[in-house]
This record gives sequence, structure tokens and C-alpha cells, in this order.
Amino acid sequence: MPKGLASSSSDNANRVSPVQRPDTGGKLAVRTSRLLVNHFPVKFSPKSIIRHYDVDIKQEVPPKHGRPGKISKSILTMIRDKLFTDDPSRFPLGKTAYDREKNIFSAVPLPTGTFRVEVSEAEDARPRSYLFTIKLVNELQLRKLKDYLDGTLRSVPRDILQGMDVVVKEHPARTMISVGRGFHSVRAHQDYLGYGIIASKGCQHSLKPTSQGLALCLDYSVLSFHEPVSVIDFLTKHISGFNLNDFRRCRRDVEIALKGLKVRVTHRVTKQKYVIVGLTRDDTQDITFSQEDPDGKASQNVRLVDYFRQKYGRDIVHQDIPCLEMKSNMRNYVPMEYCVLVEGQVFPKEHLQRDEAQMLKDISLAKAEDRQKTICSMVRDGDGPFGGEIIRNFGMEVSVDMTPVVGRVIGPPELKLGAPNGRMMKVPVDQKCQWNLVGKGVVEGKPIERWAVLDFSSDDYQCPLNADLFIPKLIARCLKLGIRMEEPLFYEPTSMRLFSNSNVDRLRELLERVNDRARKISRGQLQFLLCVMSKKDPGYKYLKWICETKVGIVTQCCLSRSANKVNDQYLANIGLKINAKLGGSNAELSDRLPYFGDENHVMFIGADVNHPAARNTTSPSIAAVVGTTNWPAANRYAARVRPQDHRCEKILNFGDMCLELVEFYSRLNKAKPEKIVIFRDGVSEGQFDMVLNDELMDIKRAFKSIMYTPTITLIVAQKRHQTRLFLEDGRRIGNVSPGTVVDTKIVHPFEYDFYLCSHYGSLGTSKPTHYHVLWDEHGLSSDQLQKLIYNMCFTFARCTKPVSLVPPVYYADLVAYRGRLYHEAVMEGQSPSSVSSSSSSRTSSSLSVGASLEERFCMLHADLENIMYFV
Repeated sequence: MPKGLASSSSDNANRVSPVQRPDTGGKLAVRTSRLLVNHFPVKFSPKSIIRHYDVDIKQEVPPKHGRPGKISKSILTMIRDKLFTDDPSRFPLGKTAYDREKNIFSAVPLPTGTFRVEVSEAEDARPRSYLFTIKLVNELQLRKLKDYLDGTLRSVPRDILQGMDVVVKEHPARTMISVGRGFHSVRAHQDYLGYGIIASKGCQHSLKPTSQGLALCLDYSVLSFHEPVSVIDFLTKHISGFNLNDFRRCRRDVEIALKGLKVRVTHRVTKQKYVIVGLTRDDTQDITFSQEDPDGKASQNVRLVDYFRQKYGRDIVHQDIPCLEMKSNMRNYVPMEYCVLVEGQVFPKEHLQRDEAQMLKDISLAKAEDRQKTICSMVRDGDGPFGGEIIRNFGMEVSVDMTPVVGRVIGPPELKLGAPNGRMMKVPVDQKCQWNLVGKGVVEGKPIERWAVLDFSSDDYQCPLNADLFIPKLIARCLKLGIRMEEPLFYEPTSMRLFSNSNVDRLRELLERVNDRARKISRGQLQFLLCVMSKKDPGYKYLKWICETKVGIVTQCCLSRSANKVNDQYLANIGLKINAKLGGSNAELSDRLPYFGDENHVMFIGADVNHPAARNTTSPSIAAVVGTTNWPAANRYAARVRPQDHRCEKILNFGDMCLELVEFYSRLNKAKPEKIVIFRDGVSEGQFDMVLNDELMDIKRAFKSIMYTPTITLIVAQKRHQTRLFLEDGRRIGNVSPGTVVDTKIVHPFEYDFYLCSHYGSLGTSKPTHYHVLWDEHGLSSDQLQKLIYNMCFTFARCTKPVSLVPPVYYADLVAYRGRLYHEAVMEGQSPSSVSSSSSSRTSSSLSVGASLEERFCMLHADLENIMYFV
């Protein structure tokens, strides 16, 4: 039984906590490496108290009609600032931090009660009254955090960490532009992409309890923004051929470029921001509006041009173009020349031109030494998280130096590949831990006798597939890999037009006809269908959904432009994917996996949840679970995928999906696995309790239902973190070596976690994967577990190098994304006839006949559910 710790709360007496580290860290290494990590030590006084206040802000006079609308964060901040600057002795702004919603943290006691605050959203706007209610919720004693870091307190003081996190973010929130979780400077760390678009590096930081104490981890990400220039300057840069003297020609492009953007006006003094909803129908010189005379008795029509001259002393220059129409309760027209784009407005990455997108990608993929310099620059920036006096007013002090650590480099495993004589050969990897397939083959190549080619590029005049060149070359390359491949049963030309959502029924009819034709020719099931496309197309999802859930065909897609080059490595990669999908084995470890090598049956499970895009409020989340089906190679997987509640991170059917995978393993191997290692992806530290006490318990319940009690280890694999490792030696440039492990100083004070960089970073800065053991019934030492995971990273089926993430999790991520494509295909392209089950579709055993309609959209065809269709 692992050393899980019961919570001290009587309400949670039966809940378990993550296991403790079993040793002082690993010792295994072929060499060590001196590293710097972007963790900046934080000092604080254990005697300090941070006071936590709840804040409620509402309009003094609610609107007459309807419920009061939600007050924006910018207005909430304005109200807080007004109250505090009007009464600084009782509300010292520099000693408080506000999360822009409901919470204020203070280094000193604040008055409580309800206060009336008047705020003008613009200089010439009528003030609006708000009621600001503040009450004390808690006094956060930092000695509890000290006790936790020392290991004397076992439950994480999350409320203290959250309060300190708000404190650290207060200064950049006041001085920088907040977008998502990042803070972007208005003047530094920017690059011009062209067309009125800039790339901005935004710092992201969080507090982490570590073995060396509290640390602030800081990294950055890159976003594209509209350049904060005048509207006319932006249009001149952004729209090709834009000309104020020929405005009508580009009016539609202008509306598309500006709609929804925020602007400030320059003809009067105001901090107010306005949202552009469109252009006026008339040109500026022709716009009139009704205005009351000073006595309020009569109204008269006034020209906008005359109004600006009389009211603001401004002569409008560009009178023969439309004004901007602003979002407002009443008509609000402003000449373009008096409008400037507000800073910090994201330009959607998907709307970038190819050159701009490549520049953004290049900036994002900064070399390790460049990223290190930028991070150090951000740390020393006066506008950044370490600037100002706020954190010092809370008794906190942050070092500006990265944390030095010693990393260990674990030696790579030896691999087993096929030799030209049909036997096996041992293959060492090169310095980058990669291997090539020249003169080598796969461990087990599946003979391919029944396959066909569906050429969607045949009517593309620019780059149709050269089938007479490509097909023989592919067959020959597969043969060299040890995959015997016959000639295709047939080649059928078709069109990319079938990928449009209006042609989904026609696409399905074609695929069913192809499947039937193959069955008649070969009197057997088609093994796979090679689908050649002229370009990447959103309709790819329709192809995959129909083939994998309705017709039951394994597909391999490729682009005609790449196929026509008949590059040897490209052909080999296609061969590897096809072989893995058909149940072959591409590469195996020469020796058995560490620790489990002598065991009878061991299963590795990976799990992940794919959530819909940020603005989507209705689509389900997609849960995926994969499990190995062979031992001791442990490199073949079966998958299960389910839709579940929108944005629900907990896998609702985890136990049932794991049980299905175990039962398939049992049917295939005539024995159930005695030991199971589960890798869970995509959860944060705040969700560890849910994984341990809900998901793990659900798995144990499912196993118990068939009187099955394997030993289990549960590990979380995290890629969405900010920790980066840099080489300390100034003479060495580039990334850390594959196999680099760090399990001291920057890891948890007493829980069982480590960072492993298992891949070679050829682009940008390598990001290690953070592995955190939550439950361990096998008693794995640090050395055993680190070596186990590193070796497994060499068994990923579709490449000849170790991957950055342990394969069960990598595959689960691919399956969950495939489930997302299924759902999008159903929502975007289905007619009633397509949704109904076809005569050729066979129900997957993994879902009951009575499954909901939504579950059926993700229901794999029975012929595919236990093979690696997803690689």
C-alpha cells in the first residue's frame, strides 16, 4: 500500500493525498549537467498576515427595466481605484491587491461596510453611483505556508497561495496589458509582423511550493496584436491598395478589418473605449442629426462637420469617407481621423497571412539562449511582476536570479529492429537519441494484400498525384522495411469538392461503394484505404468520421505535393503509420522495461480529456482512454472514446473504459494484467484530489465488480506548465540533452514528482514533461520510474526518435482530438440520412445498443475499436 496521507479533516477522513517521495531522488546517470531553471526564489516572513476581503459592487440605482448587467472588470477596477484614491489613509492602494472580481487582499486592516462611490466612465459623461461592500473573510497566516514547505503541514494551504498569487500579479495588472493569463508590455518585447500587426511576448508567472522554498516561475508566450495606431494608419498598413480617395472600392474590407475593435477618441479628453460596430451609410459631410437648442424648446438639424467645429474646434479633414459607428444606446458617429486603436487587442492567429504566421511561429520558437535572456529581461522590468512596491509592502522579496540545479542525463535504451535477412538486430541510437531506417526494417511487418487508392487530387490542375511514380515507390519502400505490400486492388480518381459539408452524403456513398468494390474483388475486408488530398482541408474530419464510425475502413491520408517528391524518409514514415494501424510492430526495446521486466502481464493506460474551444459554450468535452494490448513489448494500444459534459475535466466513465480495455487484453492474451500503470494527462495540481479520490476510486470500483484486483500506479503527466531548463555553461548553446532529469530543488517539498526532458529539441526551447506520482502500489524508486518512462518514450509508433511525452498519454491525446473531429463533423455536416446507421456499419462492443445519440457519434466501428487507427 502506498504512503498516501489521509486528510486531517473529519469530513474528508477517507480521502487520500498524493504519495510522498520514496527517496531523496534518483542516482542513475551517464553524466550530469549544470542547469539554470526559471524559478525565482521568494522570501516571506512567516509572521506576516494577509487579510482576505470579499467585495460586492453593484449599481446604487438598479436599471428600471430588466436585471442589472454584469459590470466589466475595467469598471470594477475603476470603482476600486476611485474609492482608494479618495481615502488613501484608510484604503492604501499600494498595500492591497485586487483580482478584478470579488477578492481584495491587504497587508493592513481595511474598513468594512458599504461605501458609495461615484464614477464617470468618461470625462463628459454623467457620474454613476455604485455601492461598494467589503467584508473580512479570512486572515491568512503565512506561518502555515512555512509549515507546509517544511513538511510539518501536509495539506496544501491553497488559500494562502492564491492570495499571494494575486499580490504578485497586482503590479503588472496595473502597468501592463492583461490577456488571458499573460501580461504584455505596452512598450517592450514586441516585433512588427507587417500589415499593422505586432507580435508581443507576454510574461506568465505562478507561485510554486518547491524543495528550496516558495518560488515564482516565469515564462512567456507570444501573441499577435493589432498595432495601437490611428485607425487610418492601421487601414493603410493592413489593407493592400487602401486609398482614402477611392474609399468605396475597399469599404467592405474596411468593415471586416474594423468591426468589433475598440478605439479611443482624440478630439476630446476621455479614457473611455468605444467598440466599432460598422461604418455609417453616408459620408461624413452628409451626416446630420437632431439637436435641441440650449433652452430645450426646439430642435434643429445639425451637420456633424459643423458640430465638431463648434463643439471641439476641430475641422474634419476627410469628409468624403464614412464615420465609424460606435456601440451605444444612442447614435454615436465619430470621424475615423479622431480614432486610435486601443492597445492589447489580439489579432486572431488563424487570420494571419502565411508570411506573418511563419514570423510569429519563428518568434515563438525562440532558441534556448534567447528565451533565457528574454525571461531575465522581464524579471528586471520595472513594469513586470517584480517591479513596484506592492510585493515588498506585503513583506515579500523575489530574487532576480534563476535557480541553479544539477540535472542527470539518463542513458538511452538499445532498440530492436528488423534486419535485411529477416532476423532481429540491436540498434544503438545516435547523439540526438535518434535512429534511421537505412538498411533496417520494422520488428513485425503486417502483410498488405487488400488496399486501394482514393485520389482526391485527380482534378487539381496544380498538383495532381503522379500515381505511376508514387505507388511503386511506396510499395518498394515498404518492402525494404519488411512490410510486404501487394499492388492496390484499384485506383479511383475523385475530387476535393466532396470534402465540403454540402457533399457529406456523397462522400459517404463513395466510401461505401469503394469498400463494397474491394470486398467483391478480394473476397475479404479492405485492410486500408490510401486517401490522397491536394491540400489540407477541413473536410478531413468528415472522411475520418465516416470511415472510422460508419463504414469501418482504416485510412492513411497524404498530400499529393509531398507524395510526388517520393522522398525516402517520407515514404518510410507513411509505411510506419500504415504498419502500426494494421497491428504491426515498428520498433521495440532490446531489453525488457525497467522494474516490470520479469512480470507476467503489465498494462499501461493513458487518459486525456479534450475540451471545446474557449468561445464554445455548448459542445461536449471528449474523454479518451488507451491501453496496451501486448506484453512485454507494450507498444500496441486499443482505445476508447466518450463524449461527456461540457468542460468537465473528470472522466465520467473512466472505470468502465478501463475495464473494457482490460477485458480485451484478457481475450487477446488469455490473462488479465497483474499490474497496471495509469498516466493521466491535462490536470492541474488543484485537480489532483479529483483524480485520486474520484477517478481512481471509479477504476477500482469497476475492477472490483468482476473480482479483479491488480496493483495500480497512477501518474499525472503535465506539459502545460512554465518550467524551463537552460544549460548553465555559457560556452554551450542549445537545449538540454534527451534523458535530462531534475528531481531536486525545483520539485515539490515532499510529494513524488520530477521533470524529464525525453526528446531532442531541434526547434525552440525544449519543455520538459512534469511527472507527478499520485498513487503507487508498486513501490517504484525514482531511478526505476524515471528510466521506465524514458525508455517508453522510444516506443512511439510513428517516428524514429523519442517523444516528449510518455506514449500512453500521447496516444490518448490523439484519440481525444479524433473524437473532437467526429463531433465537429456531426455538428457541421450531417443530414438526417448521414446520422442514421448504414447497413455496412457494425455496432462497437464498447457501447450498448441503447447508447445516447451523442455517444453514437463517437462510437467506433467494431472493426477499428481495438487497433491503432489514430496514429
